Amino acid sequence: MVPQEKIDDMVDAMPAFSNSVMRVLDLTADINCSPRDIVAVIDHDPVMTMKILKLVNSAYFGLRQEVVSIKQGVVMLGINTVKNLAITIAAVGMLPRNSIEGFDSQEFLLHSLGTATLSRILSHRIGIPAKESTDYFVAGLLHDFGKVVMVQSMPEEMEQALNKAANEDIDLCVAEQEIFGSTHADFGAMLASKWQLPAALINSIGEHHELRTEDQDCPMRDCVVAANILTKKIAFGNSGNPQVTDLPAQVASRFGCNADDLLAQIENIDEQLEKTRSFASV
Repeated sequence: MVPQEKIDDMVDAMPAFSNSVMRVLDLTADINCSPRDIVAVIDHDPVMTMKILKLVNSAYFGLRQEVVSIKQGVVMLGINTVKNLAITIAAVGMLPRNSIEGFDSQEFLLHSLGTATLSRILSHRIGIPAKESTDYFVAGLLHDFGKVVMVQSMPEEMEQALNKAANEDIDLCVAEQEIFGSTHADFGAMLASKWQLPAALINSIGEHHELRTEDQDCPMRDCVVAANILTKKIAFGNSGNPQVTDLPAQVASRFGCNADDLLAQIENIDEQLEKTRSFASV
């Protein structure tokens, strides 16, 4: 069991978002923020500008005309999408370069991107407006980032948890709880809080394996839970967790079906997931 003080230190040791990303988050927290201010912040970060434009012009968005500036990107996709692209780029850049046994960074990224894409798709299914759907993408992308904290800070213990889950065919959270006294969902929620992300997103990360607020309406969490399960069912990437379950009752009720039926109802799923691979090269 890892003392709480050690857990706090592990999360604190993770890199913070860049000044540019934090400034974008601060600005977009104000519903009256000026697009001009957002554009000015990103334009002063040439690397972020280049990566955002690369993603905006990728097959994922399928725009008919090339976007050549952040200002044009904001006009065509909206402030919220550009903000979430900045978060996505920052998060992907924090993945560990070295893998440990049972955890391959590239496979982990694919699983995260698959969950992000399916979470966004499922948000449309339950009537979430398109301008908010990229929030669901980010929630799906970050749902497992607590594992990154564990791999970076205590690789030997995390390798032990991964091996235990694989060898005993148990859920990774069970192995993590035994070794760390906390799960990657707990670590992930703490990290999202450190990054000052919205409460709904923090809740979605913290509860993507265990619904602790079952009496509350949590559409983002339910989409992330379902997307995570579906991504594992089709083996798009590998998160290091061998267990594949059905949808929890509350999540199944939201979508009106079980995981297999929900998966069958998503059109062109392979094509949509392949488009997601563009995010892996930013």
